[in-house]
Amino acid sequence: MSKLNVKAKREVVRTHEGAETYRVKAVEDLRRAVMSCMLWEDTFYQTGSSIAKRIAELVPQVKPEEAYQIAVDARNKSKLRHVPLFIARQMALVPGMKGLLGKLLPEIIQRPDELTEFLSIYWMEKRQPLSGQVKKGLAKAFKKFNEYSLAKYNQDSKVKLRDVLFLTHPKANDASQQDMWNRLIKGELKTPDTWEVELSKNGNSKEAWERLLAEKKLGGLALIRNLRNMTDKGVDPALVNKALDEMDGSRILPFRFLAATKHAPKFEPGIEKAFLKSMEGREKLPGKTVFVVDISGSMASPLSSKSTMTRMEAASSLAVLVRELCEEPVIYATAGNDHNRVHATALVPSRRGFALSDAVVKMESKLGGGGIFLKQVCDYVKGKEKTADRLIVITDEQDCSNTHEDAPANADAFGKMNYIINVNTYEHGIAYDNKWIHISSWSEAVLDYIREYERSTLTQ
Repeated sequence: MSKLNVKAKREVVRTHEGAETYRVKAVEDLRRAVMSCMLWEDTFYQTGSSIAKRIAELVPQVKPEEAYQIAVDARNKSKLRHVPLFIARQMALVPGMKGLLGKLLPEIIQRPDELTEFLSIYWMEKRQPLSGQVKKGLAKAFKKFNEYSLAKYNQDSKVKLRDVLFLTHPKANDASQQDMWNRLIKGELKTPDTWEVELSKNGNSKEAWERLLAEKKLGGLALIRNLRNMTDKGVDPALVNKALDEMDGSRILPFRFLAATKHAPKFEPGIEKAFLKSMEGREKLPGKTVFVVDISGSMASPLSSKSTMTRMEAASSLAVLVRELCEEPVIYATAGNDHNRVHATALVPSRRGFALSDAVVKMESKLGGGGIFLKQVCDYVKGKEKTADRLIVITDEQDCSNTHEDAPANADAFGKMNYIINVNTYEHGIAYDNKWIHISSWSEAVLDYIREYERSTLTQ
């Protein structure tokens, strides 16, 4: 007897280029669109306009609790700031979702400037009254912030913190909080004692830096960005190393640590220790990750006309990240001979930290410094590794193959999942095809994206 309760067939649809794929549920599509913002959130409103449009289309198609959870995860797990606010704005346009905003906004608004950022998004098309739930959520969020944080983010922008106060009418917890808000309205908040304020008052001096270090007034990012300043001013190295040892680097992108060693090489041991500490406890990509770094001559070019970072430095810093954040990392470097059209690929020595980045860069002369030959590289690495849970190639895609048989389109993407990260483009985007997921432009959040993308794909 045939079964009645059989598994439903998934609807086959076509990509823009005509390839067969499957229609995913709206909630999965929304999560995927939000995940892509992990890579380039700073350009969300500019080059990411198509992503913003897609998110706006998808929010009304999912359940209210699904939209709510995606916004919360985007803020708390993916550390995104703009996108959760944008999702909340779209929810405010959907009758069945409006009731969640009183609870959602206090959860995703974690800095005072996000109060004004939300209103800017809310009024992006035109200024309009706030709904009751929006007022309730903003008022509750406003009450979380103390005088230091309000003063720090009280900017003279188009939408001001006092505007939020007037529009939402939060009820103060006590007379002290009400007094603080009154002083916010009058512009009389106490100037926050930040390192920027200290330097503006007392100048970029040895004494100013040493006071900031002694009183622990420097955050992790401010510390490593100003190491050259401190070196130039003759700041006591013991104070600097103590600050590096105690700093919280969990929210600092790894390439910032590498950049700091270029400007303050005497503090490299402390910088590296802080970097490795920042990697502790972070979730790893499961299984075997084969990572191939293009170290051809063209990779010595800057990432962009405004960047001081080269494509090679971006690639090698990602290799350092792969070593720390993958369960079973295997790293290769590749270049070749442009004249003979033959690749040269070798396993990178097993190093940790900044020594791995140095090892990758030093292999350029050994491997010839020619262009990448993607098909030859994949054939070679597959011969060595046989299988992989994922294959990641970071390159500027200046492939030097000159025959159809050797063309990059014929490369054997042998991993269960396969990614090409192209660092030679000024366009941000992700292209999915039946062999590779192309991630255009550099982002250090790429491993987080890959982890979440695979998690989403495996649950479909």
